[in-house]
Amino acid sequence: MASCYRSGRNENGHWNEEPGLRAGDAMRKSGFFLVALIMTIPITDAAVRGESFGKMPDGTPVEIFTLRDGATEARITTYGGIVVSLKTPDRRGQPADVVLGYDSLQGYLGGNKAFLGAVIGRYANRIAHAAFALGARKYSLPKNDGENSLHGGTRGFDKVVWQGKAIANGVELTYASPDGDQGYPGKLTATVRYTLRGSTLRIEYSAVTDAETVVNLTSHSYFNLAGEGRGDILSHELRINASRFTPVDQTLIPTGELAAVAGTPFDFRKATAIGQRINAENEQLRFGRGYDHNWVLDGKAGDLSEAAELYDPGSGRVLKVFTTEPGIQFYSGNFLDGTIQGKGGKVYGHRSGLCLETQHFPDSPNHPAFPSTTLRPGQRYQTVTEFRFSTR
Repeated sequence: MASCYRSGRNENGHWNEEPGLRAGDAMRKSGFFLVALIMTIPITDAAVRGESFGKMPDGTPVEIFTLRDGATEARITTYGGIVVSLKTPDRRGQPADVVLGYDSLQGYLGGNKAFLGAVIGRYANRIAHAAFALGARKYSLPKNDGENSLHGGTRGFDKVVWQGKAIANGVELTYASPDGDQGYPGKLTATVRYTLRGSTLRIEYSAVTDAETVVNLTSHSYFNLAGEGRGDILSHELRINASRFTPVDQTLIPTGELAAVAGTPFDFRKATAIGQRINAENEQLRFGRGYDHNWVLDGKAGDLSEAAELYDPGSGRVLKVFTTEPGIQFYSGNFLDGTIQGKGGKVYGHRSGLCLETQHFPDSPNHPAFPSTTLRPGQRYQTVTEFRFSTR
């Protein structure tokens, strides 16, 4: 049964957790029957609540955790580590859900080909020809994007049930990916911690392995700061703190070049409306059907620094993305085509949401000059991303 916890800071300023009355015991003493997993953790102004989100076809239970602090609320499910909803107020104080998604587990089990809101792994983005080598050994992966492997393969981390537990201000998700999973070597144990403090949703990724492997984790939330299902994102203004990006070939695999953004439609060093240049005559835009590229961040990898800022003039909502990662993939929702019916039956049309995926570069295992994604036994993969919301 679930437990309830009282949390606070000790005299050293660190968080501690103190077990309280077990929910099952409390329910039995009250004479009620516990029909669903429910837990609530009050932490100053924040609260965390876990409950049932349904079951997988094989009967495996799935939970959803609601994180709330003031006017900001995030809901995260153990299936795929998905951010199901993220509510934040506009300049008038009116809240809206700013991420695309489904109302129920069944929506996500229907395929979720767009990876709405999911944790992506073992390897976010694309790996060329669905193969890479570590030392003298070559590994083959599922081909699920033409000749390439995309977002971890046909059953990546977005399609598995993670073990979830409530923590101070958030939820911790853990998944043990066995050796050979989707072709990747080594048993990889990954942990993703979502915490909400004020209007900041923080995501901490970590992983360890028992054999040399590669890993690249990210979040694939689609943002629309006007509110999900409320038109496209072309009037959103975007700034990316990057002087270079990684050009791609026709299959969206990096060529290996780190190209300057100056003088191109990829220059977002100053806030620019996304729709202003998205249809420009440009080979890279043709390849991506819009923006679907990795930017090389100017900040020092490993330091938590500002990567991007997104602003919706209509609602006044601002999203700032901070990360320790060396790159960010800006995807302008080019393949959303109106076939997805999301929350409340809303139709997600062309470019009705955008992704800002903090990451190592695509196809890094096949590009020795790119920052390495190799993880060895005894090492710990660890990255942090923060989504900070405000208004103006």
